[in-house]
Amino acid sequence: MPQPTLLLIDDENRLRQVLARVLELEGYLVLQAPDARRGLQTLAEHAAEILVILSDVKLPDGHGVALLPRYQAAAPLAEIILLTAYGTVPDGVQAMKQGAFDYLTKGDSDDQLLVVVARAVEKAQLRRRVAELEKQVGQQYTFDAMIGQSAALTKAKALAERVAPTDSTVLLEGPTGAGKELFAQAIHQASPRRGKPFVAVNCSAFPKDLLESELFGYRKGAFTGALADKKGLLEEANGGTLFLDEIGELDLAVQAKFLRVLETQEFTKLGDTKPTKVNVRLIAATNRNLRQEAAEGHFRPDLYYRLSVFELAVPPLSARPADVAPLAEHFLRIFAAKLRKRLPGFEPEALAHLARYPWPGNVRELKNVLERAAILALDNQPLTVDDLPPEFQYLPAAPADPADRSLRAVEGRHIGQVLREAGGNKMEAARQLGIGVKTLYRKIEEFGLGRE
Repeated sequence: MPQPTLLLIDDENRLRQVLARVLELEGYLVLQAPDARRGLQTLAEHAAEILVILSDVKLPDGHGVALLPRYQAAAPLAEIILLTAYGTVPDGVQAMKQGAFDYLTKGDSDDQLLVVVARAVEKAQLRRRVAELEKQVGQQYTFDAMIGQSAALTKAKALAERVAPTDSTVLLEGPTGAGKELFAQAIHQASPRRGKPFVAVNCSAFPKDLLESELFGYRKGAFTGALADKKGLLEEANGGTLFLDEIGELDLAVQAKFLRVLETQEFTKLGDTKPTKVNVRLIAATNRNLRQEAAEGHFRPDLYYRLSVFELAVPPLSARPADVAPLAEHFLRIFAAKLRKRLPGFEPEALAHLARYPWPGNVRELKNVLERAAILALDNQPLTVDDLPPEFQYLPAAPADPADRSLRAVEGRHIGQVLREAGGNKMEAARQLGIGVKTLYRKIEEFGLGRE
């Protein structure tokens, strides 16, 4: 493990050498500078390694408290400890307010110095780990990280990449489970707001009377139970992006308040009389036809027109069959790692069944199916058809052509659907179809609804 690196800035050479020796004996690598100018130069050259800056308050070319912003700008993940020969409470308070980790008097014991430095190093290391994790999380939600090369996905990504750098409102349309939130996160990560908050809220997950207070916040005493001021999700997203999933679930009264947010970037909290200003980009998503909802009076037409500045259709998984295999392999690797199993892919028959399934629940359903299959699969064995849910046992031997409307094709598709809905129970399927079990077995063979 590399030595933690510190930067010690002090114009008293003898004292600086003594402090550096104390810290080196504790296992630290200590870089030294006699003034602010050379300290900032060292920071510029070694910002990636320096965890803690120890700076004298009174330097020949600057005051430590006044230099704090420059230290922070040069090494934003480093902690700063200010040192002075004559510690005063006001200076210490001011330093802490401006972000210093601590404020020590040079006459303090070496033990106290080492304790404070150790705590500062620990905090700086933690900040770096968090920053790295945030970077990794951000990389997960990029357009490049989206799995699949189908024409439908490629077209949707290309459109999303065009609108991402702008501040325009985006309306994502598509069925549940298709990946609308993933598109919203990728748009945010590709925008100038990428380092700011991304706040997601599912409008269908809140009761209507609670959603308004969650979105806009409230003042103490606004209603029974409002014991303190509360920030709303709009304020939490200030400077960044607010993602409203299932926006069609918004109550008409809340829709009116949101229209004002889109038009003026301000709103009024419950129980407040003054407007609150925000700077938020809105991305909304729906699985409904909002144009039709607006025409029927279930959604405000003026809000729909504001939301539909840029409409983007997120394709269902059924429209991107070429992406099923790479997605399935991706999810299998994830769940194999979580379960600590070695699962070397799929048997060809299992992969073929996954490709033929219509996926009404889209990517979310595929993920759930793969989690179940990974649990059932034997360690060191490829995943088989037996590891898939019962409805996968009765799929056509070849992909059905939805354009084929012949009586035989319709009959085959109908029998397969009833078998899947019955969970493979042939007695129940035969009862629903109004035929005998022997007849059903013959039809299964005839239409290739079982295994090949």
